[in-house]
Amino acid sequence: MLPGSFQGMEWVIILLIVLLIFGPTKLPQLARGLGQALYEFRRASQGVVEDLERSQSEAKKSLQGIDDETLRKLAEKLGVKDAEKKKRDDLIVEIINEAKKKGLLDEIKVEAEQSTKSTNTET
Repeated sequence: MLPGSFQGMEWVIILLIVLLIFGPTKLPQLARGLGQALYEFRRASQGVVEDLERSQSEAKKSLQGIDDETLRKLAEKLGVKDAEKKKRDDLIVEIINEAKKKGLLDEIKVEAEQSTKSTNTET
């Protein structure tokens, strides 16, 4: 048995204590409220995951429009090791991962878009 995990009899005792504290009339309301709270938590956490995935996808699109030299400079700025030796797609993934770790994913997207615009105006 793992420390901190409950077995059958321990659960029965816990349920009896809860029943004594809240009474039989409040127990269904309590269970319903707990179930609804869990549902809302799962829904909110799924939304966060979807937002993060969308943000990563947008960052990847933005980074793909940057020239190789700027991409490598950005990688070095973020601390990506051996940036000059990596393939372009691998480097983009590394940049996104480093930016995500440092909480800079949105800033990377903006910088990539600005770099793409300046490259387009130069040509």
